[in-house]
Amino acid sequence: MTAQPDRAGVPFVPPMRTLGELRAALGTWGFPGDLAQFEEELAAADLDDLVRVREITQAYRHRVLVRYDPQAMAALARSTDDVTAELRRKMAEAGR
Repeated sequence: MTAQPDRAGVPFVPPMRTLGELRAALGTWGFPGDLAQFEEELAAADLDDLVRVREITQAYRHRVLVRYDPQAMAALARSTDDVTAELRRKMAEAGR
């Protein structure tokens, strides 16, 4: 498995270096349904395709990390209208 990213700004990062640790992290700290979805994707993957297995594990590690990143959770909590307004404002500024 790959090295864990530096998460200095995040107060807590559960261990996720092995599939067992990732399963435990998803079950305890993941979004609802993440563990079941992870197991489904992993079961459907060809385990000899290490690139695909790595893609799946990295995606689910990222989901656990998002739960502990205050900025990421704030971004997820934004309304569609708020994001749309920001994009319009930025596009208008870029067009000047």
